[in-house]
Amino acid sequence: MATNHLLEIKQHGQSIWMDNLNREVIQSGELKDLVEHQGISGITSNPAIFEKAISNNAIYDADIEAGIRAGLPTYKIYESLVFTDIRNACDILRPVYEASNRLDGYVSIEVPPTIAHDTEASIAEARRYFQEIGRENLMVKIPGTVAGLPAVEQAIAEGININTTLLFSVDSYINTAQAYMCGLEKRLAQGQDISKIAAVASFFLSRIDSNVDGKIDDKLKRGIDDISHEAKLQAVRGKVAIANAKIAYQEYKKIIQSDRWQSLAAKGAKVQRLLWASTSTKDPKYKDVMYVEELIGPDTVNTLPPATIAACADHCDVANRLETGVEEAYQLMESLKDPDINIDLNVVMEELLVEGIDKFVKPYESLMNSLENKVKLLSPV
Repeated sequence: MATNHLLEIKQHGQSIWMDNLNREVIQSGELKDLVEHQGISGITSNPAIFEKAISNNAIYDADIEAGIRAGLPTYKIYESLVFTDIRNACDILRPVYEASNRLDGYVSIEVPPTIAHDTEASIAEARRYFQEIGRENLMVKIPGTVAGLPAVEQAIAEGININTTLLFSVDSYINTAQAYMCGLEKRLAQGQDISKIAAVASFFLSRIDSNVDGKIDDKLKRGIDDISHEAKLQAVRGKVAIANAKIAYQEYKKIIQSDRWQSLAAKGAKVQRLLWASTSTKDPKYKDVMYVEELIGPDTVNTLPPATIAACADHCDVANRLETGVEEAYQLMESLKDPDINIDLNVVMEELLVEGIDKFVKPYESLMNSLENKVKLLSPV
């Protein structure tokens, strides 16, 4: 029988979660098989995933009709569909949650992306989602925006598991870690237990390379006279995201070695693991599992879409590489300031955050529109 390389990754202290969820994968038994036999130990979802799952899929029609009969508004029908899928996925992953002592076995659901810049609305929705879905192994996703981080802090203080998403820069990860620790400290000050709370920080990868590579290609198209100048530009193609992630992991290590964190850990706090997100390779010239192979290391999560799961199970070259080439990673990031390269990483990260929210808002709004049309279609005349 062929080796499943996903199971080898687990031996290096990294958890593999799946970036996909729909009713078909639940009802067919595929999710149960992935969890029990393929090494999948968590699920992440987002509005784009649910748009794909619900739009033009008759499997949800009976529940949509039930929502219509109950007189529910469209967004409530949407929630009834999604919450059901999330609960069922949580139940399938519950044995993993228990066997791993709450390290894994989580299912993530995102608050509406339309409130990414609204702290109070994000807190209210995180609270409501956690209560209404009613599963201990639920994680609520909140974008790591300026408005999102205070929401993360408050949700953690209230005992809600949080997946802080859309992190691109190392600074955004550090700020997320601070929000997590502040939330735990706030909860302790209220005399509450902190040992049952879990959190991850979703650090995005391929979108960074897509953005930087696009800027490099624009420079090359405008024409480069000097061969060494071209070589400098080519040398950073497809390298920035992995270098950025390796540097973020070094910051993670500093944080967990700090007195502040050690004090929280002594009271039962669980580390907020870095989760590698946006891991499908967008450029066909790159290896299809490069965002997996290069970032295998302890106390991390990698969330993979189904195609990357299949590719990695088949041909991932598994080794602990997260702390190899760290010095080179710092040098690469420094090289972006070279006048011949001249790529401002702060601008890149800001563009990616704006674009990232947009990439969730658009499918969310599109799903609401298509659901509205389906409601009209299925409603009795």
